[in-house]
Amino acid sequence: MLHTLSSTRPARGGAYHAAGSGLMPLSMLRPRPASSGRLPLGPGPLPTTPSPLQRLHLYSDRTHDDPHHPSTVARFKGAAAADDGSSQQPIAPVSSSDAPAPGTAAPLAPVLLAVAVACAGSFAFGFNLSIINGPLETIATELGIAGNKALMGLVVSSTLAGAALGSLAGGGVADSLGRRVSFLLAAVPMVAGPLISAAAGDINTMAAGRFLTGAAIGLSSALVPTYISEVAPTRIRGTLGALNQLCICLGILGALLVNVVVPAAAWRTMFQAAAAPAALLGLGMLLGPESPRWLASKHRDAAARDAAVRLWGPSGPAELDLSRPAATAAASANAGRAAASDVDGGTAVAQPGGLALLSGPAARPLLIGVLLFAFQQFAGINALVYFSSSVFRQAGVSSDALASAAVGATNVLGTLVAASLMERAGRKQLMAGSFMGQAAAMFAMAAGFSLPALQPYAGTIAVVGTLSYIAAFALGAGPVPALIVPELNPLATRGKAVSAAFVSHWVCNVLVGQSFLAAVQSYGLAPVYTFFGLMALAGAAYVNSQVPETKGKTLEQIEAELRAGAKAA
Repeated sequence: MLHTLSSTRPARGGAYHAAGSGLMPLSMLRPRPASSGRLPLGPGPLPTTPSPLQRLHLYSDRTHDDPHHPSTVARFKGAAAADDGSSQQPIAPVSSSDAPAPGTAAPLAPVLLAVAVACAGSFAFGFNLSIINGPLETIATELGIAGNKALMGLVVSSTLAGAALGSLAGGGVADSLGRRVSFLLAAVPMVAGPLISAAAGDINTMAAGRFLTGAAIGLSSALVPTYISEVAPTRIRGTLGALNQLCICLGILGALLVNVVVPAAAWRTMFQAAAAPAALLGLGMLLGPESPRWLASKHRDAAARDAAVRLWGPSGPAELDLSRPAATAAASANAGRAAASDVDGGTAVAQPGGLALLSGPAARPLLIGVLLFAFQQFAGINALVYFSSSVFRQAGVSSDALASAAVGATNVLGTLVAASLMERAGRKQLMAGSFMGQAAAMFAMAAGFSLPALQPYAGTIAVVGTLSYIAAFALGAGPVPALIVPELNPLATRGKAVSAAFVSHWVCNVLVGQSFLAAVQSYGLAPVYTFFGLMALAGAAYVNSQVPETKGKTLEQIEAELRAGAKAA
């Protein structure tokens, strides 16, 4: 989540919410190889480093040059058909001498299509959370609850409650039934919920529809980053992972645009529109591929091989197999040979979940995920978004829509920059720097609100501080937690661990949302902002001291290193 920001704020008594958990060059491919379609294996000069434009090339022409090369759509559909588990032949070994390193030279179009389908869930996430903002007053009037703050708040908080429960249940579903089937299950309430809300004639029906929508959001918020991490080639996993956050931001901006363009009286049409991205998610996943890594963990080796080939090309099995020696070498280098036996001999297989998350090598990444989302929320993203309209009004900007647009656009642009830096700067550096930037912005705004000498400039400081904080959030604390949590957790417990992290996200979300106004009334805005700044500093310190870097490593290598570290400890 999943990391993640929602520009929604409570409408008179309603809970507000942020969701946690970019776009850069969408591929980092080498220049097109020789006509044989193979990289040169014999002596000779190595290919030069590709330019950004070359990395953007999606190799669409390869499907025309090679008559045996299936089309992108055929490969995308075929992976779904092949995942029935009927054939159990082991994954054919791939020699390291005649296959490129995992993820270094394969067409990206099937991967991009799979990621785009999954990100329809992220767009639906942002859109459904934010669409309620504009028409809430009109909805309350039509449903006969105008002026009742508790019931108006129920329209919003029921979504959050559903999201927390969906996150809690989603991990077991994803680990047992698979990523693709879980997406299909999530798409059902994600379509039905908005349609029920659109047809609502009373508060009970409206709350039921919003709860169903929230449950689907909670399930998909953990599924999307998990799925992307498992289907993305190693070299661009961070970039594609950031698309999750970007699509959430775009969903929020889309909802804002709908609120501005569509009259509030047409709120039923707004909810009907909210079902569209969910329908695309379901239809796409009907034809889409299962995660090859999940299939391999269930010993469905033939289906895993087929899915890998269709996603990553002829060298696809290398993404599963050739990563194992790299993981073994890394484990041996870091902790003698403590983890070599754990990673030798193929893709990691399923291990016990449940209580296994609380002990052994799974415990540390689980704790990291839970704490990263706690720091993300307690650094004040919810509160700042809620207060942003008042800040802009004090600076002379009377339009709430313009204030929300400025915040949303800053978040989108920051996420784009983060995606472009993800594979160069790394997750750890971006996240630590992001928390530091958030702390600096909070401390500056607290000073502007409290120091008499700065009072003449308080409005300017508040606006600049707000946008600076959002930019800092978007550069790391927003997109990175949802990306790094599935990277850190072992395959056997990944679904459950990611779900636990997103439960932390939603619970902390509600705690900050419900306590912010009371804290401001009791202590004042400056002390509350100072607290948020201190929490951001604590988050930066935690990232620097406890969170390992995952840039450039296969998921299997990361798992081996963490397992080796746990054994060495």
